[in-house]
Amino acid sequence: MKQVAFTRMEDGTREEYAFLERMESRYQEDLPARVLDHLRLLEYGISGFRISRLEHSLQSATLAYRDNASEDMVLAALLHDLGDVLAPANHSDLAAALLRPFVSERVHWIVKHHGLFQTYYYGHHLDGDRHARERFREHPWYDDTVYFCHHYDQNAFDPDYDTLPLDFFRPLVERLLRSPRPPGYPDEVVARQDDGKNV
Repeated sequence: MKQVAFTRMEDGTREEYAFLERMESRYQEDLPARVLDHLRLLEYGISGFRISRLEHSLQSATLAYRDNASEDMVLAALLHDLGDVLAPANHSDLAAALLRPFVSERVHWIVKHHGLFQTYYYGHHLDGDRHARERFREHPWYDDTVYFCHHYDQNAFDPDYDTLPLDFFRPLVERLLRSPRPPGYPDEVVARQDDGKNV
């Protein structure tokens, strides 16, 4: 079978849906390559910063990697701004949706909320509420998201930093995005050095 016969899903047969499921599985295997291609588009994203959004993403992942963060967290740091190209108004949601089947619930939550938490560093300069993140103060992953933003995001715009290249992270992307993890995948322990500062 090269394609299904139906034109309405309600008319599909068991054999046709089994065929489509096999096709989807093959397509899933190519996801890492498509994600890496999309990540490269950040080279041409929002201008005005001292480095490109791609370089920012690589620097963020490098910081997480050198901080001995979990693989989930390094992947999240690499892809946290992937939505900037297609969804600049809600880039965190797009990146989180992509990552959700492949990372722990904790890491997914951090990516989903990092855009709001990041406003702590600039919101007041734009007449916004830099403390908007406080609505999540009692959430169990509040401190983790503050840590992510402070140590892997807001400080990752340095043109002189020794950032690792995309090829360094390719095996991680290919390994973690190859197939979705089962529901309830446990959180990985993040090894980190808290600096004790109130950020």
